[in-house]
Amino acid sequence: MQTADSQLQEKVAVITGGSGAIGGAIMRALEDAGARAISLDITSPKGQVEYIKCDVADDTSVQSAVREAYGRGGRLDIAIHAAGISRDAVTWKLTPADWDQILAINLRGAYSLSRHAIPLMRGGGIGGRIIFIGSINGSRGKFGTAAYSASKAGLVGLAKTIARETGRFGVLVNVIEPGWVRTPLTEVVPKAVQDAALAESLVGEFLSPDDVANAVLYLCGPGGAKITGQILRVDGGQFLGPT
Repeated sequence: MQTADSQLQEKVAVITGGSGAIGGAIMRALEDAGARAISLDITSPKGQVEYIKCDVADDTSVQSAVREAYGRGGRLDIAIHAAGISRDAVTWKLTPADWDQILAINLRGAYSLSRHAIPLMRGGGIGGRIIFIGSINGSRGKFGTAAYSASKAGLVGLAKTIARETGRFGVLVNVIEPGWVRTPLTEVVPKAVQDAALAESLVGEFLSPDDVANAVLYLCGPGGAKITGQILRVDGGQFLGPT
C-alpha cells in the first residue's frame, strides 16, 4: 500500500484558482502526496508555490498555461478546476454582465481546462483525473444565486459528458460539491446568513478548505481509480438539511 506522501509521486497537477483558500489547500494536499502542483490563476499565490498566470475566462490563456505546465513537468496527470466567483442577487436584479462573468469563470473555465488537458492526458497514454469543484447549490439551488447555482449545475452535466467521452482513455472526471466552507470570503458574509447555513449542517460545523482538499486527494489517488462521472458531496450533511 502506498503511503499518503507517495501515492501521487511523479504526478503533475494543475489547479485553477490555486491562489484561493480552497485551491491553495488542494495544492498543499497534492504536494504532500508527492505530486508536482502548479497553480493557474490570475493572481500569484502566497508562499513558495509553482505558478503560471492564467485567466480561466480566456480560452487562449488557459491553453497557454496548460501547455506551459506540461512543458515544465513533461506530463499532465491531474487537472482541478477550483476557480470560481459569485455575485449574489435575485434573478430580476442580476445584471447580464455579472451573469456572463460568473458563467465564464465557473463553467466555461472548466470546459477550457478540460479541452486543453484531455489531449495531453490521452497523448501520454497515462490517463488522468479531472475534478471540478462545484457546490451543493448547483444541485439544490439557493435564493439569490441564479448565476452561481446555474454555473455549478453546469459542471455536473459537463463532467458526466466528459466522463463518457474519456473513460476509454483512462481519464476519470468527477465533481466535488462542498457545502459552506470557511474562507476569508465567507467569513465576511452576514452572521444571519452564516447561522442559517450552519443550522442546515447535520454535523453542526462548517467545512474547512482542507476537507475539500482531502476529497480531491481521494479521487486523485488509488481509491478513486474506478470512480468517474460522479458527484461527491462534502458538506457535513448540509444538502439534506435539518432532520
